[in-house]
Amino acid sequence: MGPLLDELHNQFFTRPPVPTADFSGKTIIVTGANVGLGKEAVKHFVKLHAAKVIIAVRSTSKGEAAKAEIERDSKVATNVIDVWPLDYSNYASCKQFAAKVATLDRVDAVVLNAGITTEKFELFEDNESQVTVNVISTVLLALLVLPALRTSAANNRGTTPIISIVGSGVHAYTKFPERKEPGILAACNDPKKARMSDRYQVTKLMSLFAVRSMAEKTANAKPYVIINTVNPGLCYTDLTRSLTGSTGNAMKVMRAAMAWSAEEGSRTLVHATTVGPESHGVFISGSKIPNNGQSKFVTSPEGISTQKKLWAEISEKLEKIQPGITTEL
Repeated sequence: MGPLLDELHNQFFTRPPVPTADFSGKTIIVTGANVGLGKEAVKHFVKLHAAKVIIAVRSTSKGEAAKAEIERDSKVATNVIDVWPLDYSNYASCKQFAAKVATLDRVDAVVLNAGITTEKFELFEDNESQVTVNVISTVLLALLVLPALRTSAANNRGTTPIISIVGSGVHAYTKFPERKEPGILAACNDPKKARMSDRYQVTKLMSLFAVRSMAEKTANAKPYVIINTVNPGLCYTDLTRSLTGSTGNAMKVMRAAMAWSAEEGSRTLVHATTVGPESHGVFISGSKIPNNGQSKFVTSPEGISTQKKLWAEISEKLEKIQPGITTEL
């Protein structure tokens, strides 16, 4: 089946299995965890006995409210969940967050779940907002926390930490015209050419390419850290709340017809932190490996060429944000 049929089959005829893994003694970080998939994933992690779960949120007041709700519903001790500030729209915030991660005794999994979709063109830092949040800051965070996960692996023998980036099956639904421009990131920054109805899909394809690049460059690194990307499917969440007009109406119809609940979708996030080296660089969809639902373009000759071009641009940008960061790969 192609990506669309895979997605439809998953949504209509399957449900992700309820997680049963034991996270005893482990420290888990989930970004964008005060609502939706992130919050539901945190509920699973604490029920599965994680020693520490860090909720990373832009609004700490909302994070504290989510923490209180989870503690009440899950009857978990008040010292299990911590709330840390993190704003993907601000590179300094990403650096501050990563510096705090480096102080932890251990880090077993980082779920980079935060993301945005919008029809409004605006800049965060110096890129279009969705490019900044869904791509640049996501990759920046992955590389900034990578040393902490390697240290954790070295200090806790027999463990293999995981960085899991939340992707989307919609990466297969864009033709990604920006790839043909001399500079992909520059093309995404042009408000006159921006197709905002397509931008979220574009950023999720860019994110997938970035995951594959990071995985390729860390494949033989020691201590080993798994980097994968997970498709949680179409779920009832607040992600699309800013969409209006025909796009917003179409999303409402699709969600009514086949969306999973946020809890069901969150199971895929938890699953992605329990898999082994076979998931390194893999697009996990429907809690299945390998590459169920991945666009064929990704591994085509043109896709491979596009990935190299994009990674060169992302690397150059990251080096300007944090000199030396790509040497961690």
